[in-house]
Amino acid sequence: MLRSRMTNAARAAALTAAFSSFAAAPAHAAAPMAKTQAPGYFRATLGDFEVTALSDGFLDLPVDKVLRQPPAKTDAALARYFQKAPVETSVNAFLVNTGAKLVLIDAGTGGLDGPTAGALAANLRAAGYRPEQVDDIFITHDHADHCGGLSHDGAAVFPNAVVHAGKGDADHYTSQAAGDGAAFASMAPYVAAHRFQPIAADGEIVPGVKAWATPGHTPGHTTYVVESRGERMIVTGDLIHVAAVQFDDPTVTVSFDGDGKAAEAERAKVFAQAAKDGTLIAAAHLQFPGMGRLKSDGKGYRYVPINYLHPR
Repeated sequence: MLRSRMTNAARAAALTAAFSSFAAAPAHAAAPMAKTQAPGYFRATLGDFEVTALSDGFLDLPVDKVLRQPPAKTDAALARYFQKAPVETSVNAFLVNTGAKLVLIDAGTGGLDGPTAGALAANLRAAGYRPEQVDDIFITHDHADHCGGLSHDGAAVFPNAVVHAGKGDADHYTSQAAGDGAAFASMAPYVAAHRFQPIAADGEIVPGVKAWATPGHTPGHTTYVVESRGERMIVTGDLIHVAAVQFDDPTVTVSFDGDGKAAEAERAKVFAQAAKDGTLIAAAHLQFPGMGRLKSDGKGYRYVPINYLHPR
């Protein structure tokens, strides 16, 4: 019995000595902060389709200045979600593999909007694809953060793709005098190669992808509905910019809207449909991956981001 007590005491003394030596050991230099995330892609399934959200990066958006409401009201809305202006705003695109076609919805900035964006092509490759594999590109509208990535130094980034955009914006794409110079430059290689097709009416453009005209933000702003085996995803383009404000109050418009009233009406229509059906939405400027569902909440909506699922 005495021997056992002595052994335990000895063990305790040894542990105490060991911990004391650890405490006295000098600290090593801290490792430098990496300041990077993993490659910017996120996968989800939609029926038989595979959807890959692609990050082009982000833009710091001065939402207190660009939203059409008093800045103090915007600041209060942001504070409820522990945010403040400027808001780091994602730039997202969505790659849909239907099994028969590889379809890209929006093409990012191409680096036209600052040093924090322009990563779409790199993230496409990181996700396991090459630009030349893309068959069709659907552009929601002719702003540079959605179409700037179509070309680089005057050459098509996606050399085998046919590009589609709403007829209301197509005139801007094909006439430098009529629209955004960056949009004209990004589209020019596809127009020259006869690989640009304006969308004149709602309906299916390729199997599983339908166009839905939602003008207001731009004259030809187009929402796309992707569907497989009864599962749907609505790609909303710029129907929403600031989640912390516009889900709670969808009547708030943004200075980028060409026709704010029309943009508000289209947002109301699309969001009501999505909330009614529980349809997945995918948006260009919601926090990456920009995918989730809406639930009606009074006069606004509650946004439920998509759940992370491992590929199976």
